[in-house]
Amino acid sequence: MARLVDLGDRDFAVEVEGEAPPQPVDGGLLLPPGRVALLHGLGDALFYRHGHNSWSPCGWRRLSAEPLRIESPERRLTADDPVWDDPARHHSSAVAALQGADGRVLLLGALGLDVPRLSADRDTLAGWYERAGAPWFLAYGDEDTVFTDYARHLGAHMGRGSGRAGNVWCSWYAYYENITEARLAEDIAALRGLPFDVVQVDDGWEEAVGDWEANAKFPAGMRALAGRIADAGLRPGLWLAPFIVHPASRTARERPELLLRGDDGAPVVAGHNWGTGYWALDLTSPAAQEHLRGIVHRVVGEWGFTYLKLDFLQAGAVPGARSADVGREEAYRTGLRIIREAAGPDVYLLASGAPLLPSLGLADGVRSGPDVAPMWEHYATQDPSDALARNAVVNTVHRLWQKPLLEVDPDVVYFRSRLNLLTEQQQRWLRDLADVCGFRAVSDPPGWLRPEELRAMTAYLEARPVVDRLGRYRFALDGREVDLTPAVSPETEQRYPIA
Repeated sequence: MARLVDLGDRDFAVEVEGEAPPQPVDGGLLLPPGRVALLHGLGDALFYRHGHNSWSPCGWRRLSAEPLRIESPERRLTADDPVWDDPARHHSSAVAALQGADGRVLLLGALGLDVPRLSADRDTLAGWYERAGAPWFLAYGDEDTVFTDYARHLGAHMGRGSGRAGNVWCSWYAYYENITEARLAEDIAALRGLPFDVVQVDDGWEEAVGDWEANAKFPAGMRALAGRIADAGLRPGLWLAPFIVHPASRTARERPELLLRGDDGAPVVAGHNWGTGYWALDLTSPAAQEHLRGIVHRVVGEWGFTYLKLDFLQAGAVPGARSADVGREEAYRTGLRIIREAAGPDVYLLASGAPLLPSLGLADGVRSGPDVAPMWEHYATQDPSDALARNAVVNTVHRLWQKPLLEVDPDVVYFRSRLNLLTEQQQRWLRDLADVCGFRAVSDPPGWLRPEELRAMTAYLEARPVVDRLGRYRFALDGREVDLTPAVSPETEQRYPIA
């Protein structure tokens, strides 16, 4: 049914399914579940695109410009939702917004699960769900206000994270998969007394993705490694990809009943990494659910890791023929809920590669962008989801509205000069944005740092600046103005000196 609604002293034509009228709520209107469409009247507005998962591109594009999306089908499967990709129309996941010439923003956001999607052109803003769906929140006004109001209503419907990570040291950007027990033992000893709270062991410790036991590089085992971290006064953290298995893993060979399959009966390829397509678990299967519980009980209960970085989670929400007839985001949430219940409320869960809405109320933090490689850009790629520092900054600054819901993890900052192609200005942008997020992670082994680099890192980790937001890309940290505009928009860099 179509009707006129008044928002911020402006009328919009809104069409909703059914007879239920829009309901006034704090900050806007509550629209009934189902498909909605608005005649926005904002012309060639700026469109806010929210990515499907942590790695998906996120940001503002003018409606007359090409849609912000991932062009490679293989990469899109991993870093976005290919089901609703549209090369011709601007599209978004969970929430979208339009900014008109006067600066005010029209926002339409989902308040529940079922793969909410949105699209826009110069005339209409539309939203829909794959199945039954949930209500929508509609607001019009100041940009910061409408996003803040949306986050408040979303938290009331879905929940919020409560854990705090503190300062994290992560092994990934120093060693990648080449970690060893001996190498980490040296780093843990060197980290003792430095202002870190967590040591998180990343990919490279496991027998195979899907086989979550220590490999030959860790002869003493993971319980001993967690104990070594705890003895240094730090919280033991571990990387897992619990929703996926590598096709060559023992689990894939010996436990085929765990796998999500397509209508053809073959395992579903849920993304690409490690040189191959990886497979997903059917998170609605009792066998896969018990498998998940066993992993978490071993990692947390037996080994003693109380900070879990859960990666490649998007695989839990890919299409497939599941054991239970539920929506794919509900299946994802079922898997994450099992992990939360098995781990307990005091274990910190960091979701990576994760869709936002079904992670809310279960995850404590979420990665906000692709990996922060120690280079800003690369001439060989224009993919906005590639592992590059600028891509991570762009994604993160456009997801800051999520801070009231859970911790926004912008990934690591750098202090080292070794194996680092970032300029000093680019490193400052990363550090300042991490301060804005309130989530700091470092991957520099202390032994790699020069004395002045070690002092700079220590001072940074000990400081707690007061953060004020001055604009979309402008902030004040203890009164010092930080402008991320040239980081987000390269065409403006000539107006900003790079020191």
